[in-house]
Order: sequence, then structure tokens, then C-alpha cells
Amino acid sequence: MPGQRRGTGLTGFASMPPVPPGPPSGEELEVFVRIRDLLAGAPFALLTGAGLSTDSGIPDYRGPDSPPRSPMTYQEFVRHADNRRRYWARNHIGWSHMRHAGPNQGHYSAAELERRGYLTGLITQNVDRLHQDAGSSNVVDLHGRYDQVICLDCGRTYSRRLLAGVFEELNPDFLERAAATGLVEVAPDADATVEDQALIDSFVVAVCPACGGTLKPDFVYFGENVPKDRVERSYAMVDQAAALLVAGSSLTVMSGLRFVRHAAKEDKPVVIINRGATRGDDKATIKLEAGVSQALQYLAAELPSL
Repeated sequence: MPGQRRGTGLTGFASMPPVPPGPPSGEELEVFVRIRDLLAGAPFALLTGAGLSTDSGIPDYRGPDSPPRSPMTYQEFVRHADNRRRYWARNHIGWSHMRHAGPNQGHYSAAELERRGYLTGLITQNVDRLHQDAGSSNVVDLHGRYDQVICLDCGRTYSRRLLAGVFEELNPDFLERAAATGLVEVAPDADATVEDQALIDSFVVAVCPACGGTLKPDFVYFGENVPKDRVERSYAMVDQAAALLVAGSSLTVMSGLRFVRHAAKEDKPVVIINRGATRGDDKATIKLEAGVSQALQYLAAELPSL
């Protein structure tokens, strides 16, 4: 795809082949037309979730076919060094396979909608930076960004790619030994399931090069709060919009659901496009169960000029 920069979108392990969007069915097309007519003529806010990145080969947390997952919480991460070692060991394996993830047509279509003036802003629950890779600029990374790590002691940030090199120096044969055990499952945050406890126990964790403090991925863990400035900026995007479009989110967590409830409270239309039920379905003006990339591609092509 034009402009695609391979390997810079890094939310998770690209374990599935990318899937190009197909043509809508007859029933889907009728709903697409209703959505197009509802959104035409005025800018809207766009909220995206993991369902958008599945077409880039990145597994979903809560899709209809996703296995149950138990991601590490913030409290578990900061409380015990053994938990941090387990996290970083598994994450290092996932990271080594993440260079194949890139934007799909849905990301490029969202960027096209922004260029055409149709978006008051884009709020994403994904940490993969694929929207930015595709050319979107007015983006709130609600849950942070996976291409950075942050020191919990001094606040300095570092490139995750740089940290990968440090891990390789500290653990020179770790990936080879991990490959011999095999990978069972990988989550969107690159947490690779590894059953070999001795392998995990051997992993050497890097510390902040400036202060020796604890390094953590610069995204919001379960049990953490979304920073206030991101929430306020997201509310402003919804307030400036004539409608809210949700694409690829189950809205299971309040960080995204709050914007659906806010838009509905302000009597603004809410459109939800997602495979499977969401917590916001009762607030939806229109709900469509369809591929998210397909839907955004259709809207980018069919919405009339403002």
C-alpha cells in the first residue's frame, strides 16, 4: 500500500496474515448507505479499537474468535520483580516477531477521511501507532503507545526498538532458546505465552540507563487510569462533532464507553461498526456487524465532499 512503512506499527504480534477487505453483502450495503447518509455533511469523531488492526494480522483481545486472556495488571507489574521479569521475557519474544505489522486499508481510509475534513479527531484505544503510520495526524493515543518505554522513577522515555537491542545484549541466546520451546499464544501487547519457567527465570531485565529505575511500556495497563489530558482532548473531539463513529471496539472498558455515553447524552448520533456485541449497543443509532476496514474504505469512497 502507498506510504506504508513496514515494522513501525507495533501493538502486537502479527501472527495472522493481513486480510484485505471484501465487498459488502446486500444487507450490509443497505446499512452502509444509512450510515453514509447519517454522517454526510458534517465532521464526526472516530473512535477505533483492536478490531481495526486485526486486518493487519494483529490478534484481538475480545473478538468473537479470540481466546480468553489474562493480561498483567499495573499493580502486578510494579509490585514484584519476578512479574516484571516474566513480562519482559515474554514481551521480548513477541517483539522479535512484530516487525511485520503495518497499516491496512482501514487505517489508510481513516487518514483519507481526515484529509477530506470529515474528522474532528481520531481517538484510538490501540497502542500500535498504525493510524500515524497511515498518515493520520490528529490522533489521541488513548491507551498510550507501544513504540516507547518509560521510566517509572525519573519519567524519561526511550525507544522500544532501542530497548530490544539492550535486551539482546543482556540475553544473547535467549531468543534461540525460546524458539526451541515454541510459542503457544500471543496477545495484542506482544505477551507471548511461554511455559518454560527456567527460560523465563534466566531473563535479565534492563533498567533505566539514566537512573537505574524501573522501565515499563509507555501504555496504560489494566488497573491504570488514562491520563486526564487525553480524556479531555477526546471529549473535545466529540463535543466538536455532529456524530460519533465507533469502529472495531467492544467498548468493554470505560475508557472508550464514556465517549459513547457522552455523545448519546448530548443527543448526537452514535454509529457502531463491530463484529459482535458491544457495551454501547443500547446507545447506538445504527449498529452494523461488519469488517471495520471494509466499512471505513466504503465511507472514505462514498461520503460526498463537505
